[in-house]
Amino acid sequence: MEQIAFTMQLRPGCAEQYRARHDALWPELAVLLHQAGVRDYSIFLEADSGKLFAVLRRTPEHCMDSLPLNPLMQRWWTSMADLMETSRNYQPLTQPLIPMFHLP
Repeated sequence: MEQIAFTMQLRPGCAEQYRARHDALWPELAVLLHQAGVRDYSIFLEADSGKLFAVLRRTPEHCMDSLPLNPLMQRWWTSMADLMETSRNYQPLTQPLIPMFHLP
């Protein structure tokens, strides 16, 4: 299982709405992510800056690269675009994080 981490940026004042939308995550989106090989996905907030820190595990045969083409994923991104920094197609802007230390 590969672990990856990345950051995203929340717009000011949007933390509660971001949490509420994820608390009500569409069941079909959870299925899509699981089918793409995503496992054990968590997102954390650094409240002072609005920086979101995400970490997930994915299977070796994951197909996460195909998610941006999926209409359901695109619909989710569009529904979240008012809360966070995104590209023109509403995909969240992410910054990959480089693994520096791991204590198994």
